[in-house]
Amino acid sequence: MSKKIKVVVAGQPNVGKSSLLNAISDAKLHTGNFSGVTVEKTIVEIKTDDYNIEMVDLPGIYSLNVYTPEEQVAKNYLLNEKYDVIINIVDANALSRNLMFSLQLLDMQKKMILIVNMVDEIDKKGGKIYKDKLETLLGIPVLLVSAKEGRGVDKIASEIIKSYNTPSPKNKIYYSERVELRIDRLSLALQKSPHFKNPLYARFIAIRLLDKDEDVYKIIHDLPIWIEIHEMLEKMYKQLDAEFDEDSTSDIFSNERVAITHNLEMEALDIPEIKETLSEKIDNILIHPLFGIPIFLFLMWGLFQTTFILGNIPMDWIDGFFSTVADYISFILPKGEFNSLLTQGVIPAVDAVVMFLPNILILFLGLNLLEQTGYMARAAYLMDGFLKKFGLQGKAFVPLVSGFGCTVPAYMAARTLKNPKDKIITMLVLGFMSCGARLPIYVLIISAFFPKHPGNVLFGIYIGGAFLGLIVAKILRTVLFKGEPEPFVMEIPPYRFPSFKSLFMDLWIKTKMFLKKAGTFIAGAAMIIWFLSTYPHHPNIIKTYENKIELATTQKQKNILHNELNANLLANSYLGDFGKFIEPVFKPLGFDWRMSVSVIAGLAAKETVVSTMGTLYAVGNNGSNKGLIKKVRKNIDFKAAIALIVIIMIYSPCVAAMSTFYAEVPQWIWRTFYTIYPNVLAWLLAYLVYNVLKIFGY
Repeated sequence: MSKKIKVVVAGQPNVGKSSLLNAISDAKLHTGNFSGVTVEKTIVEIKTDDYNIEMVDLPGIYSLNVYTPEEQVAKNYLLNEKYDVIINIVDANALSRNLMFSLQLLDMQKKMILIVNMVDEIDKKGGKIYKDKLETLLGIPVLLVSAKEGRGVDKIASEIIKSYNTPSPKNKIYYSERVELRIDRLSLALQKSPHFKNPLYARFIAIRLLDKDEDVYKIIHDLPIWIEIHEMLEKMYKQLDAEFDEDSTSDIFSNERVAITHNLEMEALDIPEIKETLSEKIDNILIHPLFGIPIFLFLMWGLFQTTFILGNIPMDWIDGFFSTVADYISFILPKGEFNSLLTQGVIPAVDAVVMFLPNILILFLGLNLLEQTGYMARAAYLMDGFLKKFGLQGKAFVPLVSGFGCTVPAYMAARTLKNPKDKIITMLVLGFMSCGARLPIYVLIISAFFPKHPGNVLFGIYIGGAFLGLIVAKILRTVLFKGEPEPFVMEIPPYRFPSFKSLFMDLWIKTKMFLKKAGTFIAGAAMIIWFLSTYPHHPNIIKTYENKIELATTQKQKNILHNELNANLLANSYLGDFGKFIEPVFKPLGFDWRMSVSVIAGLAAKETVVSTMGTLYAVGNNGSNKGLIKKVRKNIDFKAAIALIVIIMIYSPCVAAMSTFYAEVPQWIWRTFYTIYPNVLAWLLAYLVYNVLKIFGY
């Protein structure tokens, strides 16, 4: 049997961990959540003849002195879980800063490999990293790699196996004499406890206590040894603060690590001085105070234009494929309920959603490109001053833009906002950022009513929703969350060419998730919609229309009567009864009962709005979704269509997103407010838009 090696991958944000894991050949990637929390983790498996290597990718963490929930998850895993080897990834362009965290990991005295990523960028600058010197100074293996070019990636697995089979390296990181004196004294005191018999572990705990690590402090506080060491610890705090003239021993350790990493960089890194880098020259244009925001808006406009132009090309192919499948199934299966379920329920519903998959993937690809090149970080910096005018801080830009992809990770990204007021305001307006699941609805309505300028209209919807969210944020800040947002501090990474393997790996994962959703959740919802729209049977209605059809003299008359029969049966079904029950709520917006049902279905998942409309409006369109756009144009009034866009743009997101909000915000007052206010606002604005258009004669 092959031996299992468990590896934990840790590093500061933006060091290219995901790109590096994607670049590892012959590896299998799995995604899920860490136990007990909603933070996502990636697991990479590498199999060799003798070993099965499992690599767990931790969230980005700047230091063991954590601030954000993601950092806390990473820290808890590092301190409490069992694993064999730590892989610490650092950015060659920010070696000194990244090594600050590396020193804390070395304090743990575990087997560790340092991977210096992005060495290709150092080469382009004419610089050099001395691998041997780093290994000698740190006392651990060092690999120089480029995830983008795949350089050195093939050595990772063999280095893991080598470290696994080699004894733990001897500690080579020591602090100044005065600090080491206290570490040794505290470590010896801790070794009197059965919990800290290992001298190396006792040293690590001593360092963390002197560094004022609250998590370690809580653990020690509940042990008997605390009685002996707590006075000693307080005395050491006062002595060190006085000797170093600092306010806290945490600052002392930070300064010590800065000095060590500075020396490490001086010894191991050689980069010639450059007056003005290419990144700086590009930044002079892209984050220009005057032209920066118009350039950003132009790029987003171009992305939406591309989404429509390229996304529409395969639409007919996908629709034709599902139509052929429906015709084939209808032919080979005997006529009956099961045939009808598949050809009139499941297939049209799934077709109605999958048909817009190219549009969604193009949008995701564009956003990923902007992020990987480093432009999104600059856009956040650029938007800081603009967002502050609406009561938000610049760091809120990251979750807001993430909301254009999916609201669930956008809510989780809002954790990076340390101020509770900033976090809740951001989360309350994230729903105005139209997620990818709403895109099929927009594409359907735009294709039906705005075929000449689809990209411009789509861009207007997204920007309009975002601007409305900013207005709501300003109102919330003024009325409910008084005070100024926190100052914005963010690292600006250098510009990079994207890793195409990473880009397409991410797209492949999103495609699988989307198709899985279409094949399971949406198909299941379609079965429910089909059942509710098919039952109860009305033999009297069927008999009446069959007699009329027999008396019809032309095929055209028979087709009209068939469509009337299907529409009559649908109106008298369970779904028709439910639609008529809720219709008074939506009637002032110009919605019929079918639109009303579709909107309610969208609370489960926004994609089901299109699949439900595909089922309810495709009367007489057996098994095909090709005529849905025509059906929508024929059956929905222009004013009602615009009101529908407003509803979709504003009302509550899907159940998954709402559940994530509830998990992130424990206060019931905000949960209740979040559940009610977007739906009320959506109805009021849709009503206003509908009646304004009515006044202007539409």
